[in-house]
Amino acid sequence: MAEKSERLLNLYIMLLAQTRFVSKQDIRRANYAEHPDSARGNEAFERAFERDKEDLRELGVVIEVGSLDNYFEDEPGYRISPDSTALPEIRFEADEAAVLGIAARAWEQHTLARATTEAMRKLTAQGVEVDATRLDLVPPSLRAEEPAFDACWEATQKRRVITFDYQRPGEEPATRRLQPWGVVRSSGRWYVVGLDIDRQAERVFRLSRVRGRVRLGGRTEAFDLPDGVDVAAIADRLAHRAPDVEATVLLRQRTGVALRRTADSIEEDVAGPDELSTWDRLVVRAPSRELVDQVLTLGANAVIESPTDVRDSLVSRLSEVVR
Repeated sequence: MAEKSERLLNLYIMLLAQTRFVSKQDIRRANYAEHPDSARGNEAFERAFERDKEDLRELGVVIEVGSLDNYFEDEPGYRISPDSTALPEIRFEADEAAVLGIAARAWEQHTLARATTEAMRKLTAQGVEVDATRLDLVPPSLRAEEPAFDACWEATQKRRVITFDYQRPGEEPATRRLQPWGVVRSSGRWYVVGLDIDRQAERVFRLSRVRGRVRLGGRTEAFDLPDGVDVAAIADRLAHRAPDVEATVLLRQRTGVALRRTADSIEEDVAGPDELSTWDRLVVRAPSRELVDQVLTLGANAVIESPTDVRDSLVSRLSEVVR
């Protein structure tokens, strides 16, 4: 994914930073020399080049085709006109198209600026004439100040698991492990969205609350993104929900599988409200309303011990049912 994204970015910059049409041979020499299909001959290169052109066109990029020579029209050339092309609104997600969108929409972020500079350097080394002023049609508009941004963005591109310490207001930092699906900006803040490995659930983490260094672990492409995942929608749904509370819940053994899966800790064989079966004590984190809803669905198999306000909310809901 990362190699293709870099190749698309290089091709985009190469064709945009030109005042003339560029031949296929120049494009191949500058942008496809290291491509796996390049050594297989012209036919393989043609297929790769056609796929990349189609990917750019799907992003709204207009690629012009014209003659390299005013007198001979036997060989076509390619370029992108600044007057006829513009990148569409692109969400900040972990897919191949995102690299182009990020480069355009978040030009000031030094990770992305470094990638663009590297692309320009490679093209110049190949003898391709580039005009950097033609890239001014994508001025900077977003910036990420959070130190965790770079590592989280890299992890989404390489699909590597990350480990970090996360601190909610009024709490001690807790270590979290995440399969990052994407990085997104919502309500003026940056978030990383993914699968919390320990809780086996979708989670959103505000980057400004990450403490210390984000550690990348495991191999590249260690996981796949769920089909149809919408990182921005997940962030909108989860990032602005009510804050979690830490609660202690008594749960009858062999019940409440979903609640057990999200528990921070489980103490087995404890005294419960009756002696009909054995009980376990769980420490769980969830918004108060969500926790009360879960316990209500378990009926006589679950009891909230603390905190008092959450327990009172549960009692109030039950009293309403009785009335």
